[in-house]
Amino acid sequence: MTTFTPKATVHKRFGSSACYKVEEVHESTQNGCPGLAIMQKGPCLYRCTLQLPEVTVVSGIFKKKKDAEQSAAELALEKLGINPATKSPSLQEAWDDLVARVSFLFSDEFLSTLHPLSGHFRAALQREGDLSGQIPASVIAIFDATLCNMCKSLDPKVESNPFLVIPYVVRAAARLSELISTSEEELWFRRRNPYAPETVESSSIQQLGSTEIFSVEAIKVPSSLEKTVERVILNVSSSGYFLDVIAKQLGLSKASDVLISRPIGKASSETRLYFAAPKQYLLDMSSDLLNAKEACNSEGSLNARASYLSGQDIYGDAILASIGYTWRSKDLFYEDVTLQSYHRMVIGKTPGGIYKLSRGAILAAELPLAFTTNAKWKGSFPREMLCTFCRQHRLEPVFSTQSTLEESSESPKSHKKLKVTDLPVKEAQYANGCVVTAGVKDLVESGGSFRCEVKIVSKFQDFILECSPKDSFKKQSDSIQNVSLKVLLWLNAYFRDPTVPLERLNASADGLNIRFDPQNFIKVFMLCQHIHNVNASYALPGHEFRSLNIEGPDSGVTPSNGSLSSVSYSVSLVTEDEHKKELLESSDDFEFEIASGAVIPHLETVVMQMTVGQSAFSSMDLPHQELILAAADDSARMLSLLSSKTCFLEYTITLLQVTEPLEDRMEQALFSPPLSKQRVEYAVQSIKESCATTLVDFGCGSGSLLDSLLNYPTSLEKIAGVDISQKSLTRAAKILHSKLDASMSAINSAVLYDGSITAFDSRLSGFDIGTCLEVIEHMEEDQASEFGNVVLSLFRPRVLIVSTPNYEYNVILQKSNLSSQEDDPEDKNQAQSCKFRNHDHKFEWTREQFNCWATELAMRHNYSVEFSGVGGSGDTEPGFASQIAVFRRGPVRQEDVLPEVSDMEHPYKVIWEWSSNNSSRSALTN
Repeated sequence: MTTFTPKATVHKRFGSSACYKVEEVHESTQNGCPGLAIMQKGPCLYRCTLQLPEVTVVSGIFKKKKDAEQSAAELALEKLGINPATKSPSLQEAWDDLVARVSFLFSDEFLSTLHPLSGHFRAALQREGDLSGQIPASVIAIFDATLCNMCKSLDPKVESNPFLVIPYVVRAAARLSELISTSEEELWFRRRNPYAPETVESSSIQQLGSTEIFSVEAIKVPSSLEKTVERVILNVSSSGYFLDVIAKQLGLSKASDVLISRPIGKASSETRLYFAAPKQYLLDMSSDLLNAKEACNSEGSLNARASYLSGQDIYGDAILASIGYTWRSKDLFYEDVTLQSYHRMVIGKTPGGIYKLSRGAILAAELPLAFTTNAKWKGSFPREMLCTFCRQHRLEPVFSTQSTLEESSESPKSHKKLKVTDLPVKEAQYANGCVVTAGVKDLVESGGSFRCEVKIVSKFQDFILECSPKDSFKKQSDSIQNVSLKVLLWLNAYFRDPTVPLERLNASADGLNIRFDPQNFIKVFMLCQHIHNVNASYALPGHEFRSLNIEGPDSGVTPSNGSLSSVSYSVSLVTEDEHKKELLESSDDFEFEIASGAVIPHLETVVMQMTVGQSAFSSMDLPHQELILAAADDSARMLSLLSSKTCFLEYTITLLQVTEPLEDRMEQALFSPPLSKQRVEYAVQSIKESCATTLVDFGCGSGSLLDSLLNYPTSLEKIAGVDISQKSLTRAAKILHSKLDASMSAINSAVLYDGSITAFDSRLSGFDIGTCLEVIEHMEEDQASEFGNVVLSLFRPRVLIVSTPNYEYNVILQKSNLSSQEDDPEDKNQAQSCKFRNHDHKFEWTREQFNCWATELAMRHNYSVEFSGVGGSGDTEPGFASQIAVFRRGPVRQEDVLPEVSDMEHPYKVIWEWSSNNSSRSALTN
């Protein structure tokens, strides 16, 4: 049963006499700041006025124009007492409607309208000789949406194969023999009687004698994958018909032999594929679609590249051109389609390609691995990208969100980080394209959260895939963005390797809470195997360094995980033999978040070794040429260089600015001195009190603590650091090396190790003091417990200092998250609505949780523990901003059974070491 929309019913009853006028409505919006003198502009809204011969109505206010128009149409129908048609027309009614529509298309009235199809009618009248007035059947089938919808009621297969409209139009035209002459063999139509002279004059049809020739660049897409796409020029006359030119380019004798695809990209686009296919495919209505395809395959080969671009079957060679008539003007619209445009269309069919194009950084950007915050996200948002991807592959995404009330418990409970790889949902009422079960405002105030799932179906509602994660988010928008990114990442991995075995595809889907129908999935994306199967075309560039040179003074300002880095860069193609250099891509200000996966590994690896103000010159092996051709302005020249020379890419990068992670910015804004410095001063005081001579920093990172310790007079003689990041250790080594060489401190030995702090290395056993400042929250909770056990049972320092964020203090750091300024400052439940301080934190503990963890460890391993902190006060709520536990080793008891430790357990790798006795021995270990 077909349900017609109110607007469709109005059109059916009143046709062109229905006049819709949509106006923008701007309303002020409350911003939560009473008395603000500056008016705040709200979202753009729309209201529609509908004028009919018998009545005029005005709609309400809507966010979308189409909703306002539908509302106005519905109001008009109510006033007129007309019920929208909700039943399917009978077969006879459907045919009668189709015949009436074809008759209207050949009327004087239609010729003078602003309609994409009427432009073809006017151009056809300028054709010479027997061709004058001939309209190819494919043109009528493609450019009149009303006629196509009528044919869908006769045959639903038209949805997937619009060329099936042609046989129906041929049959309808046969009933109008007095008005239309037809040729089934040549697939064209012509009006029998000439148009009235005044109709021709009012239609602004080009008169002879004022001919202009203009050239349009287009792309020829060969059917054979062994042949490359190439640039062609269409020389179109202002007094001729552009389809005649395209037919000639395809080697066809008549424009009626040309078939036309759907628009490529947006529905309003005039970029289409033009090709020829066997007529039997179109006219044999007794065959089903499968048999028709087999018949076509027997006479012409499927053009995989063209079919992939258009989302429908294209046979034989094809021309990709952007030319045609629009709703806006009677003049012919045209623009060049370059080789670069073609290659961008191809990569734009993949999730990663969509993101690259949205950032304008094909050779630098990469689809990020996580959605953190709107402020840090650059480029198109995940939901927008997923909708674009689905539209390009003729799929439909259906988002559903469900509200959940956060469970309250008096027992200690960790606050897990919500990752993009985990998310879910049920249905309720629709709002803004999503399904919502509770008011957002009420939900947030009650401590609720959102879960989201997305289902992707075909135009026929065939199930393709569904993502139903289990984690929830404080904001509805965050739940939608995260589930969208999750699906995009899984799809992107498939496009990198479309030949992946089904078992591996299932395994990766299971790990991401995705289920899919293998048969439908492969059917939809079958052609991508022909397009993206060369060496994982969209594999990340940057795996192979050829050279790297960093220039400029060391400013000391370096990027770190979570920081926003701004760079200027350029990428050039360089020929190895002749040393020719061709610029491919550049940006004066490109910003990205470190460790988010938002750029190719090559670029991030270089930037992590730089300080602000430095420039780097690096080269790397070529990525797949599809990316190079999509980036290059002159793709033809690039293709020539790639085919005849040995080439590589050269990156020139300047680090312009580094914005510290949110955690550091918040702490620096609220504390003086900053919390990081307060933690160092606390450690220094503990060192002085314990008269420690040896210190090991577990999770030393870039060496900020070890570096800061050198600024204070202490009893330390030997220092060591352990971390799993070689990049961070390299920076730490450079800093400590230069500082120790110039220092007059008592330190005579320093070593940096590459290793996990959950593994034991006997070289660090029995140190006087161990530190682990703001590290454990970057581990999973079970790993944090494992570290506590290993360090207190095996490393056994005399004193161990561990600090971690106090989750309850986040309500102070994130004041904007408070629902009311009148909230009780001692209400611990306020913290439930706060975010973590850093997106890399796996957990953040309350004071009670931290006390339980530390007390249990101390009792188990014969240590005492004291609790303190920095930032804020321990005597008032919500306590210290950074909570600290100081473990002190007790005397060995008779009942203590110490584990046997081998002096030969050395899993750590020495990255750098320094000695005051022979400082020339200091060296970075490769």
